[in-house]
Amino acid sequence: MDIEEGETQKAFYSKGSAIMMVVFSGLAIGSDGYNAAVIGNVELLLAILYPDSLTSSIYTRLSNAFLIGMIVGMLGFGVVSDQLGRKTGAVATTVLLVLGIVLSTAAHGTDETGMFWMLIIARGIAGVGAGGEYPVAGAGAAESTDESAGMRKHRGFMFAMIADLSASLGYVFGGLVPLLLLLCVHQREDKYDIVWRLSFALGLIPPVSIFWFRYKMAVSTAYRKASMRKQKIPYLLAIKRYWRPLLGVSSTWFLYNWIAIPFGIFSGTITNRVNAGDSLITNLGWGVVINCFYIPGPFIGGYLSDKIGRRKTMALGFALQAVLGFVLGGAYGKVVNIFPLFVVMYGIFLTLGEVGPGSTVVLASSENFPTAIRGQMMGLCSAFSKAGAAIGTQVFTPITAHAGDQGAFLVGSGFAVLGALIAYFLIPDAERKLENEDEAWKAYLEQNGWAADWGDNETQDPKGAVIDQRVS
Repeated sequence: MDIEEGETQKAFYSKGSAIMMVVFSGLAIGSDGYNAAVIGNVELLLAILYPDSLTSSIYTRLSNAFLIGMIVGMLGFGVVSDQLGRKTGAVATTVLLVLGIVLSTAAHGTDETGMFWMLIIARGIAGVGAGGEYPVAGAGAAESTDESAGMRKHRGFMFAMIADLSASLGYVFGGLVPLLLLLCVHQREDKYDIVWRLSFALGLIPPVSIFWFRYKMAVSTAYRKASMRKQKIPYLLAIKRYWRPLLGVSSTWFLYNWIAIPFGIFSGTITNRVNAGDSLITNLGWGVVINCFYIPGPFIGGYLSDKIGRRKTMALGFALQAVLGFVLGGAYGKVVNIFPLFVVMYGIFLTLGEVGPGSTVVLASSENFPTAIRGQMMGLCSAFSKAGAAIGTQVFTPITAHAGDQGAFLVGSGFAVLGALIAYFLIPDAERKLENEDEAWKAYLEQNGWAADWGDNETQDPKGAVIDQRVS
């Protein structure tokens, strides 16, 4: 249903639908950030309430359940969003996330161990929903920002806000909410059960608030015209054509998550430097402060990605982070004794990670692939990144054991150098107009004898809420 000249009401709804798709994608990813971060703070309370039942094996499973669920969701919903549509994927991920949060909040068992196993399963379910948001929200937001030249021009900044700032704020609130709840109950230990359950429950607010819109969302122009809905995908041809961006984005996202591991290591160092370990409130407060250092990065990185391109911005952020990391690692013995200087330098180190890969990697994994396989390629790249986070956790622990905190900074900076090189030489400068790559993909398949029935002619848009125009 094309928008004809003079049909101002439909044009209004089309523009509004595109903008709301972008805004709510940001809320969805921010919600995932909150639900990923809150478990670390909840575990502090659980360790006090259930010191005997929260064994090291249960602790590890509880910490990893969400991460494993995310990897499953990223891979699975990449396929769902391409084959069954962005709306189907968006609704399903929201339902799974809400179900997982409800089960986490209500976790009980015949004994404490049974309760923890229910919590582990519930966190896994929530992780599947949260992981699915990356290919669903990322692909959907990219296609929505392609509806007009104005949105396309500022897509880099918009994606930095959607994917990076929202996730960073999610992590901030993941520490701030338990902190405020503890203050509300006057830090009474007999109220800790209420605090940890409410901390989970409040994670329901964003996904529940956007569910109706996602249920009523319109189909983007790109998906309407260029999807391969419910058709076999020529994966060998896809890899042959897109191996370079697939390798480049996957590797840089992997390294970005690996480098982010020092946050977990050095947050403890910072709090110990100010004798903060004697209070839950102080520990949570410093965690919030440290997470706030991530926030400036998306604003800088988003601006740069529109001005100099995604590839150069990512490489620049990695390179600057490496330089500062080598300075911190080389002069660690002296810098750590000047606590304010150490905090500022460490904060800038975190910010630079967001300026580069943090602000650009989700966008790069969206722009570099055609609509027909965008969700699956993005899901694969994001799943690879979570593998980097998991592997990095295991590797950095022995590094700090043998080389100390200084060694972790130096190793992390070495990975940043590698990230800068991969970003600069492997990630191409993608076309800003997604339709251009869609047409190139169609022509490529035709040249290789692959016929497809292009587009989505089945899904019906809700009355009045349409996105099937491209004004330029």
